[in-house]
Amino acid sequence: MQEIDLFVIGGGSGGVRAARMAGASGARVALAEPGAMGGTCVNLGCIPKKLYGYAAHYAEDFEDARGYGWSGPAPSFDWATLKRNRAIEILRLNGIYEKLLASAGVDILRGRARFADAHTIEVDGARFRATNILIATGGKPLRPEFPGAELTLTSNEIFDVEPFPRRLLVLGGGYIACEFASIFRGLGSQVTLLYRGEQVLRGFDDDVRGFVAAEMSKKGVELRLNARLASLERGAAGLEATLTDGSVVEADAVLAATGRRPNVTGLGLEAAGVQIDERGAIAVDDVFRTSVPHIYAVGDVVDRLQLTPVALAEAMVVVDRLFGSGLRAMDYEQVPTAVFTHPNVGTVGLTEAQARAKFGRLRIYRTDFKPLKHTLSGSTERTLMKLVVDDASDRVVGLHMVGADAGEILQGFAVAMKAGATKAVFDATLGIHPTAAEEFVTLRQPAG
Repeated sequence: MQEIDLFVIGGGSGGVRAARMAGASGARVALAEPGAMGGTCVNLGCIPKKLYGYAAHYAEDFEDARGYGWSGPAPSFDWATLKRNRAIEILRLNGIYEKLLASAGVDILRGRARFADAHTIEVDGARFRATNILIATGGKPLRPEFPGAELTLTSNEIFDVEPFPRRLLVLGGGYIACEFASIFRGLGSQVTLLYRGEQVLRGFDDDVRGFVAAEMSKKGVELRLNARLASLERGAAGLEATLTDGSVVEADAVLAATGRRPNVTGLGLEAAGVQIDERGAIAVDDVFRTSVPHIYAVGDVVDRLQLTPVALAEAMVVVDRLFGSGLRAMDYEQVPTAVFTHPNVGTVGLTEAQARAKFGRLRIYRTDFKPLKHTLSGSTERTLMKLVVDDASDRVVGLHMVGADAGEILQGFAVAMKAGATKAVFDATLGIHPTAAEEFVTLRQPAG
């Protein structure tokens, strides 16, 4: 039986980062992964979704170009070409991940890992004894329960759906649902988004939620809010979704984007004594120790913030604790994130509602405008920007944007906010003209 310093279960973002860094420190490391290296982000999440988002934007760009003097028919879209090129790029990234692990001396095991006991891992019949173990198995789509649910696709299958759905019904109102609704609308589908809540993107700032919903609607996504699906069946003209109000939506494909759950199935956690919490996630402390002190868990399987950079940072805390100074800590305050709808959403810090509950007295700065690009393009797309300021300290505690390249714009502002920037610092910063980003440093009149 091989002796291992750190055995990593899962080859996603958190697992690969931990294995690489631990291996580079000289530790004996093994990593088990039954699928393609890179996890959800590389294979079925962030990367392919962003590539499809780029593809979807071209339809708008071709149309916008007419206002700038370009004429002629727009090129036709070929779904097979996009899928093929995406697959090639993902395969390239899989190879890079494997090379990074190999260069750090990590033993890559191609198989599904399972606990035999608290120190022993079994992979396809072979057993490994590990001093420390890291669980980084991520999450998986949660398929809703209703008659006909087996006819739905999840975010795992939608990338390769065949044939291309001319009519797509999306179930859910979170970021995954909204992103895929925008993507397939841009690629040419007739898209209906069905959500049981009063507004999409629950948990985001209310101004952002309403604004992005309006922009998505303008682009042709039909939003059916406060609506519930009763059943789904295959009819003569495709899939027929019956709502609880009796209405029927016909579609060629139905995407269930109604949440994700931690991927703990088949790990044998009970054999190791690892406990899960009431949400089905692995319970961990502030340094990601499970109920068994030498077993750790990071990423979506602990279900704190389901973001790739968060999993990477959590992994570094574990590696530092085991093979470094032990001083690194995880900070979940002011984590920036983007939603790649059309237009994009970018946010960092607190929503207005969260800030009011925490600080009480606020100053709110808000603007929405037509971007310079669209003064000639003919598009009606608008941009929203919002600052949430704690009145007592003058600190900017929330920054939100809906507009083109929102994620790219907010990354730099996230650094400023992490450093404690006040509204006075924003005011003293010169803008880059003409850009949309300069609006964040030229907002002068509070809106509330």
